[in-house]
Amino acid sequence: MSGFAQYREVMWEKFNSISPNMLTIGKVENIQTDKIADSYWSIGCETLDRNYADYNAYKSYLSELGAKHARIQSGWAKCEPKKGKYDFEWLDVIVTDMKARHVQPWMVLCYGNPIYSSNEKLGAKIFTDKETMDGWLNYVRQTVKRYKHQIKEWEVWNEPNLGDNLKYPDAYANLLMKTVEVIKSEQPDAVIMAFALSGNLSLKFTKDVYEILKANNKVDIVDYLTFHPYMNNPDEARYNIDALTKLAKSYNPKVKLFQGENGCPSVLEWGHALNQHPWSEISQAKWFLRRMANDWSFGIRSSIFTLVDLQYFNMHQSFGLLRTNLEKKIVYKRPSYYAVKNMINLFPTEITASGRLAYKANTFKSIAIEGVKKDNQLIGALMWYDDKVPSDDLEWDRLDIEIKDLPLKDPVLVDVVTGKVYDMNKQLYRNMGTAIKLRDFPVWDSPMLLVERAHVQLQKGADQGQDKSNDKEELGIL
Repeated sequence: MSGFAQYREVMWEKFNSISPNMLTIGKVENIQTDKIADSYWSIGCETLDRNYADYNAYKSYLSELGAKHARIQSGWAKCEPKKGKYDFEWLDVIVTDMKARHVQPWMVLCYGNPIYSSNEKLGAKIFTDKETMDGWLNYVRQTVKRYKHQIKEWEVWNEPNLGDNLKYPDAYANLLMKTVEVIKSEQPDAVIMAFALSGNLSLKFTKDVYEILKANNKVDIVDYLTFHPYMNNPDEARYNIDALTKLAKSYNPKVKLFQGENGCPSVLEWGHALNQHPWSEISQAKWFLRRMANDWSFGIRSSIFTLVDLQYFNMHQSFGLLRTNLEKKIVYKRPSYYAVKNMINLFPTEITASGRLAYKANTFKSIAIEGVKKDNQLIGALMWYDDKVPSDDLEWDRLDIEIKDLPLKDPVLVDVVTGKVYDMNKQLYRNMGTAIKLRDFPVWDSPMLLVERAHVQLQKGADQGQDKSNDKEELGIL
């Protein structure tokens, strides 16, 4: 079953069965990767180096998703099974296939290698002894030399602030400086990503590493500072991201931030990030959209973890946009797959954020209302409740909202999860100078896009006013 999913997508059917009682005029167009020049968005294709997933089982879903970038891990242990003997054939297949699908891979150089007495799993201790470091640098050189004509962006290690590594920022700083030196010797124009910070983003660890880089006149060797802000409420990460940005730019004003890995389970899990919470496929879809909306609002690139469920050595992890079975085969597309696809299609690089808009509403709940602009012209707003963890509720609140500095001429409403586009009749809104007043407007804990009609591309051939939620092809039941 390496092609398309075969089983019912029950939660996706539930999403499509609900409506804010507005006229449906179509669905958001799905633009595949070969028609997209570039984008903010990346998809996680990690852990293939440890065989936790089967690339051949899910590669056919990459183009439809629309993400132009994909994060992969090099896997020192898998590429050098015997000292000095390299096997890149498995990685060649992945890199070549992604490029053929118009998806640009970026590669994490990680982890250790047991033949050098170092661990190859997440949280592996960063080595400092000469023999292991020499082996690592030789491996880095061979990897960059092999892929420098296909890959330009290299990330040095994954989550070096996990476990005991957090106590030794000097170990990571040393690894980073030596690794970058080798990368640049083989590929002078390489783009360097570093830190890949987990959890609360470890500001002290980051500062300590930067201080060592500063002492060695190397604060400019990092082009992108990557981070993984795992929080049950993705909106609560904004404070840490702001603080991390200020800290990094205090050392190098040119450095950019990149949300390099973030995701959410679809069931209650006992291990890994965001565990011990009763997640579902409903709350997962909302979580992904809120993570992406926040990253987009910061104007930074964003990578979704992960495309498929992963079969770890001790558990079957449920973070995937695609559900897999214990044979690592695809069972079906989760609602999050469609939601992420819609977000990618609605927010290409030319659609940017203008900042949070002031509002008045008849609710005590906090609403994030982010201005949407194109060519420096405000064309809409993305809005959602941001004060709670995404829920399983499938009902909208109906609010009266006045949003300042948002005069819209002919708006429509897009439910980003389903991609359904609804007509905004004149009874639902009124322009008041530079403000817009919305009446009985649907708001919930997932992003809804209010935008000028001319800026939404609809699927061709869709019948206006017809709800196609039961269409089997649209549901992915082929």
